[in-house]
Amino acid sequence: MSITSEAYRDALRHFPAGVTIVTILADGERHGLTVSAFASVSPTPPLIMVAIDHRHRAHDILQKPGATFAVNILHAEQAELSNRFAWVKDEDRFAEGNWTAAQTGAPVLADALAWLDCIIYAQYEAGTHTIFIGEVQASSTPRHDEPPLIYWNRSYRKLNHSTPAV
Repeated sequence: MSITSEAYRDALRHFPAGVTIVTILADGERHGLTVSAFASVSPTPPLIMVAIDHRHRAHDILQKPGATFAVNILHAEQAELSNRFAWVKDEDRFAEGNWTAAQTGAPVLADALAWLDCIIYAQYEAGTHTIFIGEVQASSTPRHDEPPLIYWNRSYRKLNHSTPAV
């Protein structure tokens, strides 16, 4: 017996996640989307993973030969930029933010909490998504002392980092 999609989503909304913008470069085309399905995989070689829905335009772009991508980890004050990359359809998503190119050419947010620049190492089909494993080629932590943007219970949250957990 399988649970419903609604029950599955209702349970997972209680798991807090960091918020990222995954940016892609393929055949000179830039694209980006907001992603919370991101995790580290291995320190040697340095690997990360992102899960992208098959229906999203980003999925097709990542399938192109030579595609590269970056994971931009957002800080607590970047909720508007996250929304822009989640919801804006017809305008240039990159018109807002301080964008530059990473080693691979993928766009990176110069004032992100941190970013990881990747080449595609592997990909695996997983239900409605593809898990893209990225081999990190370069990284930076431009705003490493600031708290991250958190998504929990269907809205953005700010981490109260003044008191460490015991």
